[in-house]
Amino acid sequence: MKPVTFYFYRGIQRTRLLARVASFIAALPFDRDWKVEVTLYQKKRSLEQNAYLWGVVYPTILAHGGESLAGWSVNELHDYFLGEHFGWRTLNGFGRKHLFPRRRSSKLSTMEFSDFVAFIQQRMAEHCIYVPDPNEQREAA
Repeated sequence: MKPVTFYFYRGIQRTRLLARVASFIAALPFDRDWKVEVTLYQKKRSLEQNAYLWGVVYPTILAHGGESLAGWSVNELHDYFLGEHFGWRTLNGFGRKHLFPRRRSSKLSTMEFSDFVAFIQQRMAEHCIYVPDPNEQREAA
Protein backbone atom coordinates (compact mmCIF):
# COMPACT_ATOMS: atom_id res chain seq x y z
CA MET A 1 0.00 0.00 0.00
CA LYS A 2 1.27 3.47 -0.85
CA PRO A 3 1.65 5.99 1.97
CA VAL A 4 -1.35 8.27 2.43
CA THR A 5 -0.90 11.86 3.59
CA PHE A 6 -3.49 14.12 5.20
CA TYR A 7 -2.71 17.83 5.60
CA PHE A 8 -4.10 19.83 8.51
CA TYR A 9 -3.89 23.45 7.42
CA ARG A 10 -4.73 26.36 9.67
CA GLY A 11 -8.28 27.59 9.22
CA ILE A 12 -9.79 24.48 7.59
CA GLN A 13 -12.74 22.60 9.04
CA ARG A 14 -10.92 20.11 11.20
CA THR A 15 -13.94 18.08 12.27
CA ARG A 16 -14.60 16.88 8.72
CA LEU A 17 -10.92 16.11 8.11
CA LEU A 18 -10.60 14.30 11.45
CA ALA A 19 -13.60 12.17 10.51
CA ARG A 20 -11.93 11.24 7.19
CA VAL A 21 -8.67 10.34 8.95
CA ALA A 22 -10.49 8.29 11.59
CA SER A 23 -12.52 6.37 8.99
CA PHE A 24 -9.38 5.72 6.94
CA ILE A 25 -7.56 4.30 9.98
CA ALA A 26 -10.60 2.27 11.02
CA ALA A 27 -10.72 0.66 7.55
CA LEU A 28 -7.14 -0.63 7.74
CA PRO A 29 -6.93 -4.44 7.90
CA PHE A 30 -6.22 -5.73 11.40
CA ASP A 31 -4.18 -8.69 10.13
CA ARG A 32 -1.22 -6.39 9.38
CA ASP A 33 0.93 -4.00 11.40
CA TRP A 34 0.62 -0.27 10.68
CA LYS A 35 2.55 2.83 11.60
CA VAL A 36 0.79 6.19 11.92
CA GLU A 37 3.10 9.19 11.96
CA VAL A 38 2.31 12.86 12.60
CA THR A 39 4.88 15.48 11.64
CA LEU A 40 4.95 19.24 11.48
CA TYR A 41 4.36 20.39 7.93
CA GLN A 42 6.87 22.82 6.46
CA LYS A 43 6.41 24.19 2.98
CA LYS A 44 9.34 23.31 0.71
CA ARG A 45 11.23 25.99 -1.15
CA SER A 46 9.21 27.52 -3.97
CA LEU A 47 9.90 27.34 -7.67
CA GLU A 48 10.34 31.13 -7.64
CA GLN A 49 13.03 30.86 -4.94
CA ASN A 50 14.80 28.18 -6.94
CA ALA A 51 14.60 30.20 -10.17
CA TYR A 52 16.05 33.23 -8.37
CA LEU A 53 18.97 31.19 -7.01
CA TRP A 54 19.88 29.62 -10.34
CA GLY A 55 18.88 32.52 -12.59
CA VAL A 56 20.12 35.54 -10.61
CA VAL A 57 22.34 34.62 -7.65
CA TYR A 58 24.76 32.18 -9.27
CA PRO A 59 25.07 33.99 -12.64
CA THR A 60 25.76 37.25 -10.77
CA ILE A 61 28.51 35.59 -8.74
CA LEU A 62 30.11 33.97 -11.78
CA ALA A 63 29.91 37.22 -13.78
CA HIS A 64 31.62 39.26 -11.07
CA GLY A 65 33.88 36.61 -9.50
CA GLY A 66 36.83 37.33 -11.73
CA GLU A 67 39.78 34.97 -11.98
CA SER A 68 39.10 33.42 -8.58
CA LEU A 69 36.03 31.69 -10.06
CA ALA A 70 37.38 31.06 -13.56
CA GLY A 71 36.41 27.57 -14.64
CA TRP A 72 33.73 27.09 -11.98
CA SER A 73 30.36 25.73 -13.09
CA VAL A 74 27.04 26.75 -11.59
CA ASN A 75 26.69 23.25 -10.09
CA GLU A 76 30.11 23.46 -8.44
CA LEU A 77 29.22 26.85 -7.01
CA HIS A 78 25.95 25.43 -5.69
CA ASP A 79 27.65 22.49 -3.99
CA TYR A 80 30.28 24.79 -2.51
CA PHE A 81 27.72 27.10 -0.89
CA LEU A 82 25.61 24.18 0.37
CA GLY A 83 28.68 22.67 2.02
CA GLU A 84 29.84 25.95 3.49
CA HIS A 85 26.41 26.71 4.92
CA PHE A 86 25.22 23.28 6.08
CA GLY A 87 28.55 21.52 6.53
CA TRP A 88 30.37 18.79 4.69
CA ARG A 89 30.35 15.01 4.90
CA THR A 90 33.35 13.00 3.80
CA LEU A 91 33.18 9.88 1.68
CA ASN A 92 36.28 7.71 1.49
CA GLY A 93 36.71 5.19 -1.26
CA PHE A 94 39.14 3.94 -3.84
CA GLY A 95 41.97 5.64 -2.02
CA ARG A 96 40.41 9.10 -2.35
CA LYS A 97 38.49 11.42 -0.12
CA HIS A 98 35.48 13.30 -1.51
CA LEU A 99 33.41 16.01 0.18
CA PHE A 100 29.65 16.30 -0.22
CA PRO A 101 27.27 18.91 1.23
CA ARG A 102 25.24 17.58 4.16
CA ARG A 103 21.98 19.03 2.81
CA ARG A 104 20.45 19.60 -0.63
CA SER A 105 18.47 22.73 -1.46
CA SER A 106 15.48 20.77 -2.79
CA LYS A 107 14.76 19.54 0.75
CA LEU A 108 14.84 22.99 2.39
CA SER A 109 11.79 24.77 3.72
CA THR A 110 11.01 28.24 2.38
CA MET A 111 12.59 29.82 5.49
CA GLU A 112 15.69 27.61 5.36
CA PHE A 113 16.09 28.48 1.68
CA SER A 114 15.81 32.21 2.43
CA ASP A 115 18.48 31.84 5.13
CA PHE A 116 20.68 29.97 2.64
CA VAL A 117 20.37 32.76 0.07
CA ALA A 118 21.09 35.39 2.76
CA PHE A 119 24.23 33.41 3.67
CA ILE A 120 25.36 33.50 0.04
CA GLN A 121 24.67 37.23 -0.19
CA GLN A 122 26.66 37.86 3.00
CA ARG A 123 29.57 35.72 1.89
CA MET A 124 29.69 37.46 -1.47
CA ALA A 125 29.50 40.90 0.17
CA GLU A 126 32.68 39.94 2.05
CA HIS A 127 34.28 39.52 -1.40
CA CYS A 128 32.83 42.80 -2.74
CA ILE A 129 30.28 41.05 -4.96
CA TYR A 130 26.75 42.44 -4.67
CA VAL A 131 23.94 39.92 -5.14
CA PRO A 132 20.58 41.69 -5.54
CA ASP A 133 17.48 40.69 -3.60
CA PRO A 134 14.63 39.03 -5.51
CA ASN A 135 12.45 42.15 -5.24
CA GLU A 136 15.16 44.27 -6.85
CA GLN A 137 15.06 42.05 -9.93
CA ARG A 138 11.28 42.36 -10.24
CA GLU A 139 11.43 46.15 -9.98
CA ALA A 140 14.08 46.33 -12.70
CA ALA A 141 12.03 44.22 -15.12
